[in-house]
Amino acid sequence: MEILRTVAELRNWSRAGRRAGSVIGLVPTMGALHAGHASLIRAAAASCDSVAVSIFVNPTQFGPNEDYARYPRTFEADCALAEAEGADMVFAPSLEELYPPGAATFVEVDGLSSRLDGASRPGHFRGVATVVAKLLIAAEPDHAFFGQKDAAQVAVLRRMAADLRLPTEIVVCPIVREPDGLALSSRNVYLSGEEREQALVLSRTIRQVEALAAAGERRAGTLIEAARRLFPAARSAFAAEPAICVDYIELVDWATLEPVETAASGTLFAVAAWIGTTRLIDNTVIA
Repeated sequence: MEILRTVAELRNWSRAGRRAGSVIGLVPTMGALHAGHASLIRAAAASCDSVAVSIFVNPTQFGPNEDYARYPRTFEADCALAEAEGADMVFAPSLEELYPPGAATFVEVDGLSSRLDGASRPGHFRGVATVVAKLLIAAEPDHAFFGQKDAAQVAVLRRMAADLRLPTEIVVCPIVREPDGLALSSRNVYLSGEEREQALVLSRTIRQVEALAAAGERRAGTLIEAARRLFPAARSAFAAEPAICVDYIELVDWATLEPVETAASGTLFAVAAWIGTTRLIDNTVIA
């Protein structure tokens, strides 16, 4: 498996593959790969002839008090996993390669970037859209693969790709969970044993809303209130699990991230919460 470091190398790799008739797939990541990332690489390998995995911890999507400096970096293990799951190449650029000195161009999707995670992490989606645009322009992939766990990010990137007329198809793959239901995340490594148990409230919330929707309940207020009852911290610090604090619980149109009054097929139910000092997200798409 090749490891490339420059945009020129990445572009040459992609164009050589296309000249040979290959369908090119890209899996953008920040490293610290886990089984969720592995599922994206497998999906790419199943539908593409050549697969690139990018590994780049993108500083512009982190706020000033967030975890950029301590974000897990496990490059050798990441490369081994990527190769085992079918990647042909890893693109691992330096900071200066993607953000040259004096770089002043950013991509911002107006409106969507200030909703859900964007409301509590100002500038986050600006950074995400910018780095993904750079990767899509450099790699020129036919398909780029993202996980549904980052559903708000998916909405932003879909709109960005459509607005900029980028030819890459944004492919969304299902959430991968631990056997007990916890959605896989690179940030799960931050959790203590006790916090790991507390974090299961997110997946319990997802199951509760799915069950109510399957039984015919479609009113947003009722679904959200049922979810909030599992999170007393949404109102005040609660005794049973004092380390948990809700960021948001929302039922939204997945394309616009705007709240809806009634859940329809394809509506997104999303939740974010702090477990101690670790912020986790989860979601489900209403059937």
